Parts: sequence; structure tokens; C-alpha cells
Amino acid sequence: MSLLKVHNSYTRQKETFEPLTPGHVGMYVCGPTVSGESHLGHARPYITFDIIYRYFLHLGYKVRYVRNITDAGHFEEEGREAEDKIADKATLEKLEPMELVQKYTNLFHWAMKQLNTLEPSIEPTATGHIVEQIDMIQKIIKEGYAYEVNGSVYFDVKKYAAHYPYGKLSGRNLDDLLETTRSLEGQDEKRNKQDFALWKSAPPQHIMRWNSPWGEGFPGWHIECSAMSSKYLGAEFDIHGGGMDLQFPHHESEIAQSTICNKHMPARYWIHNNMITINGRKMGKSYNNQIKLTEMFNGQHPLLEKGYSPMTIRFFILQTHYRSTLDFGNEALQAAEKGLKRLWEAYEALNKLSPPSGSEGLDQQLDEKVVKMLLQLDEFMNDDFNTAKVLANLFELVPIINAIRDKHLSPNVLKATTLEMLQRYFHEYIENILGLRDENAEDEGKLDGVLSLLIELRKEARAKKDYATSDKIRNQLQALGISLKDDKDGNITYSIN
Repeated sequence: MSLLKVHNSYTRQKETFEPLTPGHVGMYVCGPTVSGESHLGHARPYITFDIIYRYFLHLGYKVRYVRNITDAGHFEEEGREAEDKIADKATLEKLEPMELVQKYTNLFHWAMKQLNTLEPSIEPTATGHIVEQIDMIQKIIKEGYAYEVNGSVYFDVKKYAAHYPYGKLSGRNLDDLLETTRSLEGQDEKRNKQDFALWKSAPPQHIMRWNSPWGEGFPGWHIECSAMSSKYLGAEFDIHGGGMDLQFPHHESEIAQSTICNKHMPARYWIHNNMITINGRKMGKSYNNQIKLTEMFNGQHPLLEKGYSPMTIRFFILQTHYRSTLDFGNEALQAAEKGLKRLWEAYEALNKLSPPSGSEGLDQQLDEKVVKMLLQLDEFMNDDFNTAKVLANLFELVPIINAIRDKHLSPNVLKATTLEMLQRYFHEYIENILGLRDENAEDEGKLDGVLSLLIELRKEARAKKDYATSDKIRNQLQALGISLKDDKDGNITYSIN
């Protein structure tokens, strides 16, 4: 079996993965800012790193997967510097900030469950780690790479860049940063325009504020991830992940402040997923094309022809390698819906196939082809988690499975060991690694529950001699193609026509 190779954004090349501690993986992924509902753009990183998490588990690693919740709000480095997303939205929705945070954290968790992502090992919150952030800032000040002005603390980027390769991850240099830095609130008090805030003094109207050695204020965006990743994974850990849009300024700043505070660049491997476009255009508020996940599921958005199931969305994301741009459009989503249905039906048919009774009818060439294609699945995943190639091979195996099911090929066309391998690999990859599940079975379970409730209500109506209600339930179900049958003992069963 080939060694696992991952594309390291920091070195811009594929590298053989070697964990710091044999048999263990520490992975930190930047989580959502819970100031609003999760949108389509959030689905890609969390599905991407769910696959990576699942694959490490498949390889037998013990994984500590840390994904944070940003619940303190954060100002935008390239927007209004003191803007607090949480506080602004809380005021708009007439909620307490923590009430708003809980509302959207719950909604995020619900959406991740629909998309069948595994829960992280630890999910720390920014507000729960203010002490750690203040401690880290104090250490950076002590090292001489941060300074306090009017109750705010800034990281000295120019001084750092004189000794360390600032900008290597994002491919930017200091001169570029000078040219592209906007005029932001608080710029006048900085030594250099490129400096970023570690702590901000809270103006009187700022709701979320904490005491600090520099007065009442709130932490910067970047410091929270450095504090939480080092607390739970150590000064140096294996993988730091997130969307490509986080490379600058967020991850670049994390590297700088962690390097000074902990004497180590935080992660050995930096993994970033590419962006999502919609009908060829970048997704963003300015284009009015952000689609919330609830809108994706129910179809209530002008850009959608209909709703798409969570597994259709997950499947579509997996059809493209995580480092490639992914374009969402109705036609592509409908094709993914059909493709998922075809794959799942073949998977179900495969599980029903019995081992061959003998060697008569064996096609040696086909048998070898099937084994080779199955073994390639591991090679593809070991080549920077290439789910697109994995799915291509699974689809190439589908016609063989269907031909055996439909008796166009002899049931003995494959060896018993090959059929068992085919069943095992399909199960392991489709369910455990790709994380797909049977949504039809879930729908059937819900239907059973609803019908059981209606049958119980009909029983109660008949017991009360409320025949009008009893007949109404029976007749309306009949109109929907569901027949109820009463037996002599008073039991009611149903059948779907």
C-alpha cells in the first residue's frame, strides 16, 4: 500500500505524511463564526475535513480533531476594524449576544448532522478561552513583538518579517501588504499599516467585552485559534485546515503569533480547500448568491430550481478534488442526484449477491480488473485524498454489479474472495470513508412513524364512536395511495399501493 501524501499549502507541494507522534494525528480546523446561519460555502470545508478525519480513522490512527466555534464576534481585518458580527446581529434580531450565538450554533450542528459529518473530538469556543488568549498576548508583548496603544494591542508585523518569512503561506510579501492595506479604523495608532490587532479596546457601545491588563476590550480574530489549537494540540501539531480564503490574513497571522509565543510554527501540514462558485460566479454577499443550507435543502432560493438532499450536496462536493474550484448549478446538482441514486442502488444490489457456487463461468480477466480497481481506491485516497478518482472507479464497477444482478453475467464470473472484497470495499468507502447514507431508509422510517400516529388517532376516534374523523383519516390516506385494513381483533395495518 502506498504512503499517504498530502498537499502542504505552506511548501506548495505534496509531502509524505509523517505524524509527530506515531499512530496519532492532531488536526485543527477553523470553525464557523456563529453570527448567522451556515451557508453553502460552509459545507465544503467541513465535508472536506470530515473526509480527512474519516480516512485517518480508517488507516487506524487515533485522531484528535479540534474545530472551534467563534462566538465572540470578530472584527474584519479588511473591513470596519471594530465591527463585531455577533453584537451587530444580536441587536438586529433583538437577542442577547449569547442567545444569538446559541441559536446559530444549534443550527450549525443541525446542518452538519444532516450532511453526516462526524462530530469533532473537541469543539472549543472563543469566549471560553479569553484567559488563554490574554496569556498568549502577554507572552508576545514580553518577546517584543507586540505593543499596546490606547488599550489595544497590535502585533508588530514589520519586526517579525525582519526575522521570519511572513507571507510564505499566502505568497504575499510586505511591500504587497503595504499597497493593499485599506485605511481602517484605528490605523493611526498602529506603528505600521500591516500590523494586526491581538486585542481591541472596546468602545462604550460594544456589548461583548472582557477585562484585561490593557482595560476592557475583546480579542482579535487570529489570536483565538492560536490559543485554542496550542491548548488542545500543543505548540506543534500535525494538520491545520480551513478554506483557501483563510490563508491571508487569518492563517498567516496565526503562524506569526504562534511562532513568537510558542517558539514553533503551529502546524507541520497546512491543508486548504478551494472555493465554491455558483453558475461560474464567486459566491458572496455582493452578488446576492449566498445560499443558506436550509435553502439548499428546501429549494427556497431564487437560484435553485428545487431543494436538494444533504447527501446529494455531500456527494456533489466529493465528485471534485478538494483543491479544485467547485461550481454549483442546478444541472450539475441534478446530475449528482441521479449519480448518487445509481451508485446506491448498485451498492444495495451488491449486498444481496451470494458467493459463487463454483469456478465454472469465472472470467479471470474481469476478476483481475475488479481487484485492481478496488486496490486503486486506497492509492487515490493516499494521493492527497482524491475522492473524485475514488468515485470514478466505483462508478466503473457499477455496470459489472448490475450485470450480475440482472443475470447478464454469470454469478460465478468473479471469485468468491473477489466478491467479498467488492462488498467490503464498497461498504468501507461509501459509508465509512465518503460518509454517504441511505436517505430513502430514513424517509421510510419517518413515514412509518407518521402512519403509526394516524392509525393510533383513528383507533381513538373509533373507540369514541367518532366515525366522521375515523373515515376522514381512512379516505384521505386512500387518496394518497395508502390503504388501511381493519381485522376482527381491532388491529389496523396499512399497505402502500
